[in-house]
Amino acid sequence: MTLFEALVLGLVQGLTEFLPVSSSGHLEIGKWLLGAEEADLGFSIWVHAATALSTLTVFRYEVLRLLRGSWDGETEPRRMVGLLLLSAVPAGIVGLGFKDVLEAEFMGRPDRVGAALFVTAALLAVTDLHVRRNPPANAEPWSGLPMRRRLRQVLAIGLAQAVAILPGVSRSGSTIAASLWVGVPRAEAARFSFLMALIPIGGATLLEVKDLLEVSEPLTSASHPGAYAVGALAAYLSGLLACTWMVRLVSRARLIGFAVYCAILGTVALVWG
Repeated sequence: MTLFEALVLGLVQGLTEFLPVSSSGHLEIGKWLLGAEEADLGFSIWVHAATALSTLTVFRYEVLRLLRGSWDGETEPRRMVGLLLLSAVPAGIVGLGFKDVLEAEFMGRPDRVGAALFVTAALLAVTDLHVRRNPPANAEPWSGLPMRRRLRQVLAIGLAQAVAILPGVSRSGSTIAASLWVGVPRAEAARFSFLMALIPIGGATLLEVKDLLEVSEPLTSASHPGAYAVGALAAYLSGLLACTWMVRLVSRARLIGFAVYCAILGTVALVWG
């Protein structure tokens, strides 16, 4: 992997992890265009870790509040931590059972990624229309809803995240859309989506470390010595930008532009793939 490839793939990872356009789909298309279809586990570990770090940076005060509140026995922080853990269960089951099989089906197949991008486009377009036609009159804070209702909402959001294991189906797009459909206030939808992303991103990184150790692949395998640093820095900085921007966009319910983008990219991938 060259420095240029590392820079491009790092930027793609950071931006598309938070924008509702599918990071896995963009990475597959990017690797196909760059001719870098072979997986580099070391690089993947670095950019995933950098993406998680950008999330922690943006939500550092929120994460500290949840951790301190849970440690001190406060009810709402403990409930929120429990909801975040619950949201990861469906994705964990699907990821452990089917991740490798699904990724193999999509690797080097931009046409399949393109078809999945159309799913993302349709989901975003329908959600945008739904939210604009049904604006909340007096949105109640999410913490004020009954816990049983919040549990049902989080299970629905978790199932949406599990579906997004398919390259081309956006994780953030699916979870934000599901949040808005089940009645999570706009201000909370992006926040919860990005906080819950820390668990699958962290889990995927740990699994990649495990795979790396099993194959005994050196961390600089087939790469420029500085490629991992360049890719990680690009993923971190672009992730900061995308995460901050997306929180603001969701509060204004502006998703249709991303739907159009996914449809265009999906068309290109289908035609050229």
